[in-house]
Amino acid sequence: MTPNHPLDRPVWSALTSRQAPLALGDEQALRFDPAYALFAAAADDSAEATEALAALNLSPNGMGLVEAGDLPLPPGATVRSSAACVQMVAASLTGGGRTVAFEPLGEADATEMLALATLTVPGPFFERTHRLGDFIGVRDGGRLVAMAGERMKPDGFTEVSGVCTHPDHRGRGYARALMRVVTQRILERGEQAFLHAYAANTATIALYETLGFRVRTPITYTVLEGPA
Repeated sequence: MTPNHPLDRPVWSALTSRQAPLALGDEQALRFDPAYALFAAAADDSAEATEALAALNLSPNGMGLVEAGDLPLPPGATVRSSAACVQMVAASLTGGGRTVAFEPLGEADATEMLALATLTVPGPFFERTHRLGDFIGVRDGGRLVAMAGERMKPDGFTEVSGVCTHPDHRGRGYARALMRVVTQRILERGEQAFLHAYAANTATIALYETLGFRVRTPITYTVLEGPA
């Protein structure tokens, strides 16, 4: 399980660098505080590390593993789902597109952000996910109808995540416009932007490619059942 690149194991890379304050566990295995994110990783493929990873599966929401290549599952783990994904990276933005009026989102918007993410399911989103990075959103009549933001942050990289639009407001280019802003801000900090997409979602991948993202590697996203 020796990574050739920090993004081969983005969870471990994030929790052993800039997001270490959000980590639970020890040198054998780490997970995000469940109020922030579902993700966890073992240090390596040793029995000690995978057993330590199993001990971190304490949330009823379970635990998510995001890895390039094969990985050993914790002993006794029950797989809720496993999906083939791609990891995409952007070192620059390409293409154009419309601009939209947007605003920063923060603590005062947390309830609305969670409600929008729960409705649209852009990925695991919990009561403190909005604190993982900067988020921006579009409002219509005062109602939050679209948003995008940041999630995992290994050194030198920031993940674009939480991109979603209310079903009643799709087709207006909100997601693309917000992604451009979030990605541009990451690049202006001297980092690379990355994201994950289900491999079967070819239309979504094509959209990301128009923004300058390119597939870096296949990724497996595995969700383990939590305790009953």
